[in-house]
Amino acid sequence: MKYGINTLLYAGTFTDNHVKSLFGKFAEMGFSGVEIALEKKGDIDYKETLKFFKQNNLECAAICGLFGENRDIRGPSKENIEGGLSYIRDCIEACAEMECSLLTGPVYSAVGRATLVPENEKKIQWETVVENLKKVCAWAEKYGVNIAIEPLNRFETDFLNICTDAVKLIKDVDSKNLKIHLDTFHMNIEEKSSALAVLDAGDLLYMFHASENDRGAPGTGQVHWKSIADSLKRINYKGWVVIESFTPENKVIAKAASIWRQTEKDEMALAGKGLKFLKGLMG
Repeated sequence: MKYGINTLLYAGTFTDNHVKSLFGKFAEMGFSGVEIALEKKGDIDYKETLKFFKQNNLECAAICGLFGENRDIRGPSKENIEGGLSYIRDCIEACAEMECSLLTGPVYSAVGRATLVPENEKKIQWETVVENLKKVCAWAEKYGVNIAIEPLNRFETDFLNICTDAVKLIKDVDSKNLKIHLDTFHMNIEEKSSALAVLDAGDLLYMFHASENDRGAPGTGQVHWKSIADSLKRINYKGWVVIESFTPENKVIAKAASIWRQTEKDEMALAGKGLKFLKGLMG
């Protein structure tokens, strides 16, 4: 397995200055890749960022999509859908520029959109997402990029909460470029068994986020890491294991993810402790 770090631990808007100041530190800590949370096109210079990746013997593990109210391919408005499709296309192009083959996250909808809706409305929303993901996957195929959809917990979405629903969505879209992204924080809330969810994903699993039940460093809380690691080995997972944790110091993300207290001394301590644990657990 390959180990990466998600930039949301350090900044809501990841810029060229972050690339210059952090990539060397990530390499020194022992990470092999960086998953860049791209707020918008133009935040970083893709060609320069690729140079820094190569100079530090790192890879772009993935582009992590940030989906908000005006970026929502399940609607309800035409403007929301167009905003979502435009942003996804920007992310796919960013992947291609930085020699990255994976776009991850809740590509299907805005984060924070969670409410009880009638069954007929659920069906309409599902069909809308399927239709738009077909467009997205057609673009992705041209660029050689895979899209890994991430089930989120009930407080962040009402659309996709568990792995089996992600499998169903992939079947309905019917594209070889649509994959699954699992996150231990969300699984800890929603799945009956995180280990079984990994088995449900099987060879569709293309991204794995490691975070504790309190969003802290992996290995410091209640997540059942041993059984999860066993499941990853059973499906012969060779992809990225990326630490996606947060601290109150990144105020934009802290508010969005309800991070009200510090779990480690700082973000570097969190990343270092988490990486050491994961490498010891999974080898």
